[in-house]
Amino acid sequence: MIQSDCHMHTEFSTDSEAPVRTMIEAAIQKGLKEICLTDHYDKDYPAVPDIEGTAFVFDPDEYCRTLAELKKEYEGKITVRRGIEIGLQPHLGSFYRDMVQKYPFDFVIGSVHLIHGMDPYYGEIFEGRTDEEVYAETFRLTLENLDKIDDFDVLGHIDYVVRYGKEKAAHYSYRKFADQIDEILRKVIDMGKGIELNTGGFKYGLGFCNPHPDIIRRYRELGGEIITVGADAHRPEHVAYDFGKADKILRDCGFRYYTVFEGRRPVFRNL
Repeated sequence: MIQSDCHMHTEFSTDSEAPVRTMIEAAIQKGLKEICLTDHYDKDYPAVPDIEGTAFVFDPDEYCRTLAELKKEYEGKITVRRGIEIGLQPHLGSFYRDMVQKYPFDFVIGSVHLIHGMDPYYGEIFEGRTDEEVYAETFRLTLENLDKIDDFDVLGHIDYVVRYGKEKAAHYSYRKFADQIDEILRKVIDMGKGIELNTGGFKYGLGFCNPHPDIIRRYRELGGEIITVGADAHRPEHVAYDFGKADKILRDCGFRYYTVFEGRRPVFRNL
């Protein structure tokens, strides 16, 4: 049984208004034993209309101080860990190396949110292109990011881009992009990193988690061992979203455990 949500966002993230305390309380109500807050830090994210200041960055000092205080406050009720989700772009390797080593993060997710400076969420990357073309380019760029950045613990929602395709998963499958995806998975394993099972795909109506279970199964076949579980919640009602499905998916893919991180070190929990 999965009792840890390792991917969630609070008001420290540009796309969430949820107070940190509200997310923690939601996790307690859902019976979780531990959580890791992983707010967005996407350096050089393009300007977003109607948002004042720089999008998807926060004050790391304030963030770590706030989480340290709440970790202490909730001791005995739930374990609260400090994490971060960094937005991978090939030119940011040295920046992220310095940043994540400066602060006491327990866990770092590395995610590709931008394709040539465009977030699929807004749709412009799909203009004049087929979904299949954009998906292939995203996987190519993911591998380029892995060649440039290694200061993270797991690669986040590998097929995130599919959430926002014009026809979403209509032209998507692991098999269609197997060569590219296998290269990504082998690279992650060679780097000593892991992947995540992100249940946000269910929330976004894909009918599957991110990445698709076929990718998780292939990761295991290739020797992958590190896999965290997170709901990618931005609101309290989405904490631990569809974790019952996640448990079954992991088992069906050959896992008998999931992973959490403490002080950037993997710890394995039995399902």
